[in-house]
Amino acid sequence: MRPDVATPARAFGGPRGLLARLTGRPSAIEQAVRDAEIVAQHVREGRFQRSLSLIAGLSSVPSGWEVLFEHYRGSYSQRKMYSPVVISPMLLVAGVAGALNRKAARTVLPAVSLITIGDGLLGFVFHVRGVRRKPGGWRVPIMNIIMGPPVLAPLLFGLSGYLGLIASLLRREDDPRYVPAPPILNREIGWLRLLPRVVASEELELEQDAREGRLQQQLALAAALSAVFSGFEAWYSHYKNNFQYRIQWTPIILTPILFAAGVGAVADRRVARTLLPAASALAVVDGTIGSFYHVRGVLKRPGGVRPPLYNIVYN
Repeated sequence: MRPDVATPARAFGGPRGLLARLTGRPSAIEQAVRDAEIVAQHVREGRFQRSLSLIAGLSSVPSGWEVLFEHYRGSYSQRKMYSPVVISPMLLVAGVAGALNRKAARTVLPAVSLITIGDGLLGFVFHVRGVRRKPGGWRVPIMNIIMGPPVLAPLLFGLSGYLGLIASLLRREDDPRYVPAPPILNREIGWLRLLPRVVASEELELEQDAREGRLQQQLALAAALSAVFSGFEAWYSHYKNNFQYRIQWTPIILTPILFAAGVGAVADRRVARTLLPAASALAVVDGTIGSFYHVRGVLKRPGGVRPPLYNIVYN
């Protein structure tokens, strides 16, 4: 058999790989693959505190933005309606601070995250009560859920705090790969000193799991819950518009798929490695497309962005 003249290039990973070795510089594709492998390794080892801190802070922006306008529609009739509007930028600042500073990630970020979780749970109670107080209460669920306060929106807001809390337990990207297990009575995180001994022991076990990258089940369950919360919000929002466009059905269809993937990932490792990332990628794409259509919807309203407050609030 005649030898393949392209064999040397193939041995180095194709023409780009051969060029990279001749010039001493990796190609853009090789560099991207290396970066992805490094990120995956950090996640497996629980060393992504900076990244998750920043994600937690940024995730509070869209939910805080929605709360700002939803409560504006309600004329801020009660003072407690201002709490998520104030807490959202606090979590953003805490998340950015946690990404930049190790001490802030261990002190400020978990404190603000706990406040966010508490405010989300409290808001859920008040939203349920708001639906019950409307004429007919829960006996007319469709009408009162559509016209009343968004029931699950506060819980979606609280998930940002959960991410911040998990981030505070992780190790930073530049920490050593292997560290000895901390003693059971170690109270490295300041807020653990405020908890009862039994609860603190559970938190220390959670911290150890986070430091070793064993949080896949928890994060998968959080993804499943966030799919339900956001999918429910998309349903009643698009229901108001009578599903005028077929594309408005896509988040409704993706919700049970992502929920099943998240719950399945809790029980099966293979689902976590296959179905969950595929469903999550579809959700990211669908959310990006949905953002485009929502912006276009605002621009198509009379006046477009010239009366921005009115068109954004009532779009």
